[in-house]
Amino acid sequence: MFKLLTNAQVFAPRALGLKTVLICAGRIVYIGEDEPTLPRSLSVEITDLQGAALVPGLIDGHTHITGGGGESGAASRVPAPLLGQFTRAGVTSVIGVLGTDDLTRNTQTLVTQAYGLREEGLSAWCFTGGYHLPLMTLTGCARSDIVNLDPVIGIGEFAISDHRSSQPLLQDILRLASEAHVAGLMTGKAGVLHLHLGDGERGLSLVRQALTESELPARIFHPTHVNRNKPLFEQACALVDQWGCTVDLTAFPESDDKLGWSAAESVLRYRHAGLPGTKLTISSDGGGCLPVFDREGEVVSTDIGSSRTLLETARRLVAEGLSLEDLLPYFTANIARLMRLRRKGEIALGMDADLLVLDADLGVQHLMANGRWHIKDGQQQILGGFETTSQK
Repeated sequence: MFKLLTNAQVFAPRALGLKTVLICAGRIVYIGEDEPTLPRSLSVEITDLQGAALVPGLIDGHTHITGGGGESGAASRVPAPLLGQFTRAGVTSVIGVLGTDDLTRNTQTLVTQAYGLREEGLSAWCFTGGYHLPLMTLTGCARSDIVNLDPVIGIGEFAISDHRSSQPLLQDILRLASEAHVAGLMTGKAGVLHLHLGDGERGLSLVRQALTESELPARIFHPTHVNRNKPLFEQACALVDQWGCTVDLTAFPESDDKLGWSAAESVLRYRHAGLPGTKLTISSDGGGCLPVFDREGEVVSTDIGSSRTLLETARRLVAEGLSLEDLLPYFTANIARLMRLRRKGEIALGMDADLLVLDADLGVQHLMANGRWHIKDGQQQILGGFETTSQK
């Protein structure tokens, strides 16, 4: 069936104005001011968006699709997020990661979960490895995982400056970055080293050393959680300014930004510093455990990441005066470009029909993933395998 969206205020993410958009076979095949002339024999579903904002579906570039946690015992393992936890948050694409627990959860389960989300209609990829050395891989080699396993596009989230890490040395970082880079060259995949940053005083020093002492390009290093404390955020801004790396903010829940900056505040500070808008991404840590530790490394409290914090961050930025055109690239085009997701992150001819319709409060009015409606009029249309109507 053809799907025709009329009276759409399109942000591609660049503002295009009021347009009509035609979708066929999961792709965008027409964008224009007038409705295209189609044969009457065709089955066409028409949706009048009545001037609502039509934006690219959000890409959550750091999600624990198999669940996270485990830092305070087996019972603290977070269950895997269900389909609707992504779609109700406006997310149409995810990149899965392993964290502290890269033993009972591993690359095999991560790849399987990515395939499962694909079967349910999302676009899903993942990284190989986790926090620790030796990396938890499926084929025995990170480079081989990236080359031979379709969903695997890089290495991560590998932990540095964190008491839960393997306390890696410079040579470890160089070796992992080289593996990711060469595999990316061989496949056309992202080939990035996605780095978890803890609160350790060393911060991003290993990344700076790696860039200084090797021939590796800056795009390979993608540090995340860089807004978790204020000195780390300043280091991340310097990394962008001096080396051209892309850094990732985490949209922590509102209660978790006391020691650092919220994602929204970080965006404002980043922009005030005049840093390039294309070098910043925002992810949620959805499905992950967000523990707080005492000085002895014991968990004193915990929370769970959720993709819904992406739109919450967008609302805060709009309240601060940013336009959708200003802020959308952090959730869409920037991460698609870095991760080489070539048909994602933009509304343009030939791109996948991953489309989000926002209401006046930036809530999810409609959501389309790969040409299929997952949310219509705020109601979940497609349920995951273990979801029920009561979870809508």
